[in-house]
Amino acid sequence: MYTVMYSVHRIPVECSWSKVSFAIQQERELHMRTALISDIHGNLEALTTVLEDIGDRSVDKIVCLGDTLGYGPNPAECVDKIADICDWCLLGNHDYGALYEPTNFNAAAEQAAYWTRAQFDAEEDKEVAARRWEFLGGLRVRTQMGDFLAVHGTPRRPINEYLFPDDAINSPVKMKQIFERIPKHSMSGHTHVPGIFTDEPDFYPPEDIDGTFNFENEKHIIINPGSVGQPRDLDPRSSYAILDDEAHTVDFFRLDYDIETVREKICAISDLSNWLGDRLREGR
Repeated sequence: MYTVMYSVHRIPVECSWSKVSFAIQQERELHMRTALISDIHGNLEALTTVLEDIGDRSVDKIVCLGDTLGYGPNPAECVDKIADICDWCLLGNHDYGALYEPTNFNAAAEQAAYWTRAQFDAEEDKEVAARRWEFLGGLRVRTQMGDFLAVHGTPRRPINEYLFPDDAINSPVKMKQIFERIPKHSMSGHTHVPGIFTDEPDFYPPEDIDGTFNFENEKHIIINPGSVGQPRDLDPRSSYAILDDEAHTVDFFRLDYDIETVREKICAISDLSNWLGDRLREGR
């Protein structure tokens, strides 16, 4: 067991790997239209832009598929927004890295994880600090929302495993094993690449389906809404999706946001690599 005791102004907050529950949490109430966001990565400008757009699209709820933290310059502010507006949020690998221990991270990501943790430790308001730690400590590993099993990575390794578009062609055994673990449908983030996996298997990026996928006649699908705060499909615009249960559709959206402001913030923080800001310009 790995245990870290955080002291938030003499309030001990224990974060232990053994306390992370891998049980599937059930969402019994079925909403008609759900906004799916993921991989915010401390990018407040991108998150604010996406939430404003979602507000104009008549959704019933918003859920987050993980990685609110990591890389970006505004982790605490992003946590506050996610905690306030999302019905639930999953535990991503960068959330885990900041809360517990960064594992298998490159140097820039590892340094960002420790810097992110320090921002929460530095909060002087005891109530604000306790509220943030309580939210982070309650992040889910898996959630069943209607017909959809929600994870950050994949159903067989919900926090860390990547499901890349190329896996649909190059990794048939992996795809088979993942789909075998899905009761009906699934949704995940982690790769920062939006699209739909089907059990053919195949992968459909939003540009190949005119931004909308109808899954009424599909046996199994996996939705990836892409990344709000660090897209990696060579499109720097923020990405998110809306799931409509009644229409059996997934709609994908891309939004421009103020990348240069985020980049300048990152470059002004010595513990964050300038590369983390530069990559935002290229969507990689």
